[in-house]
Amino acid sequence: MLENRYELFTTLINSVSRNIRRIKTKTMKDFNLKSHHVSCLYYLYKEKSLTATELTELADEDKAAISRSLEYLEKNEYIIKSKNKNHYNYKIKLTEKGIEIGKHIADKIDKVLQKSSEGIPDEKLAVFYETLMLIDSNLKKI
Repeated sequence: MLENRYELFTTLINSVSRNIRRIKTKTMKDFNLKSHHVSCLYYLYKEKSLTATELTELADEDKAAISRSLEYLEKNEYIIKSKNKNHYNYKIKLTEKGIEIGKHIADKIDKVLQKSSEGIPDEKLAVFYETLMLIDSNLKKI
């Protein structure tokens, strides 16, 4: 297996990424939203209130992409922004409409994670995630 490491690694990473995008797209289609809205709605549902900066860091997404997503979500009444005195670092919260979809997304993510790790003992799953984080960290250094 190690002699084909490059092919195996890149093929599997790409396959996992495509499958995640497919699941996101399918989940959001029912709500007339795009897959890139998933992270915003998910993290806002989990955290209740975030700044755009916090959301960008949690989602590990490009600042401009998060900004576009937030603009769309606000325009379509999924989120509200509460401005502070200097109009920066405003807090973002979900509306009732956003909470409903956020719950649906969180439930779907829980089911997908449960299904994707079926048959894998917790100890092996922990080692997998530790290893994946180390690989990610090492790649960022290159």
